[in-house]
Amino acid sequence: MKLTVEFPSVIHRDGPDEIARLATAIEGIGYDEIDIFDHVINGYPIEGRAPAPYPATMPLLEALVTLGYIAAVTERVGLGTEVLVLPQRQPVLAAKQFSTIDTLSGGRLRVGVGVGWQESEYDALGMDFHTRGRAMDEAIELMQACWRDETIEFAGEHFRAESMAMEPKPPQGGGIPLWIGGGSKAALRRAGRVGDGWMASGMLGSQGADAIAEVKREAELADRDPEALGFQCQLATPPRAGDPSTREYWARTSEVAATAAAAQEAGFGWAAVNVTGVFVAGARSIDAMIEQLGVLHDAIRSETG
Repeated sequence: MKLTVEFPSVIHRDGPDEIARLATAIEGIGYDEIDIFDHVINGYPIEGRAPAPYPATMPLLEALVTLGYIAAVTERVGLGTEVLVLPQRQPVLAAKQFSTIDTLSGGRLRVGVGVGWQESEYDALGMDFHTRGRAMDEAIELMQACWRDETIEFAGEHFRAESMAMEPKPPQGGGIPLWIGGGSKAALRRAGRVGDGWMASGMLGSQGADAIAEVKREAELADRDPEALGFQCQLATPPRAGDPSTREYWARTSEVAATAAAAQEAGFGWAAVNVTGVFVAGARSIDAMIEQLGVLHDAIRSETG
């Protein structure tokens, strides 16, 4: 089972040297990938706005800039987004940023994308929340054309490119792995029909197995090989204020390892360890985070291989 770490923006307060130290320690422990969570801006709770799962003032480093920084201080570990809210970004610019990270990291990038949920964030970025599904499909197609084609031609409802070029091409070319996040029927359909894999959030056990089966069915309908797809799960939902069961989870090492083994049995080949959760569970320093990440890594490897 491949293990990825959801990197914690909370450590920005410790400074860039400590961010680099944590990233290199994660690589040294033996994790397969470092993933970055994405929000650009968060809305305060106001009348008429859907409640958010975390406070508006939660610190979040920009995902792609952070990946570039981590790429410069690591050598082997994979790099990814889990997930980038693609339809609220301009896809040609996103394609260039992803391509540059892949180039500067020596082909270590995996792209995870989703449509997001926060309408106020779309509004602040000047993008249309209500057409994000269709914009997502166009953005994926256009990004892959930028990575692959010598001459880029694209005419969609939301985005256009006429007789354009983007160089250099990324080392992985048009084959930069592109995984789809989300649990909606549309996300599962998109993962099966255009994705290289699916990233699950809070879906384990029979629910996760059923979703994997649905993604594979969609791949077959699109004349794609369902066995070529990858599947990743979060071993726990992010910690929630006032919910001790989520805030203490990452300190219960044997439970985490057992969850990973059950996820593997359900069909997941990747599992994500949330370092913000490790921090909330009591590892309040970089040294403590590194120590617990090593313990979790070894325990999960022992259960899953």
